[in-house]
Amino acid sequence: MLPPTNANPKKTTLLAKVIFNSRWLQLPIYLGLIIVQGVYAYKFLAALTRMLMNLTSMSETDVMLTVLGLIDVVMIANLLLMVTMGGYETFVSRLRLDNDPDQPEWLSHVNATVLKVKLSMAIISISSIHLLQTFINASQIPEATIKWQVTIHLTFLISAAALAYTDKLLHSVSDQKH
Repeated sequence: MLPPTNANPKKTTLLAKVIFNSRWLQLPIYLGLIIVQGVYAYKFLAALTRMLMNLTSMSETDVMLTVLGLIDVVMIANLLLMVTMGGYETFVSRLRLDNDPDQPEWLSHVNATVLKVKLSMAIISISSIHLLQTFINASQIPEATIKWQVTIHLTFLISAAALAYTDKLLHSVSDQKH
């Protein structure tokens, strides 16, 4: 139902301002994600140090699993960065980094749909690393666990494909209107 045309514009303006400014409630969430990135940086350095200190006693498989664990930490940190920067830019306020030579290329054209697709691809990459670790260590993991991990990974793949397809459909409908 539309508001009456003689509605008080001050009330509408005040309500609109309150709703619009409520986006700043997300700021502590994004600051928290920055702290979590620090936690992952610490975990990465701790795992790298442990690997280097034990390198001579590690088997090739142990080194490979440790490296995959490090890559997993990097992928999760990248995911956190995408969510922090992209989410803030999309839902809170512009970062205004136009003249910064270090601005990520993707940030200049991020929107909610692009962010969802990028996040789903990052989740698939993280899931792939976990699955590879599982396959390398398959003899020590119950078969049911392996099957569940493969099923979950396939679910991520199907979800990402559905998201990308939906985005494509939306863009083709939007392009036809213009």
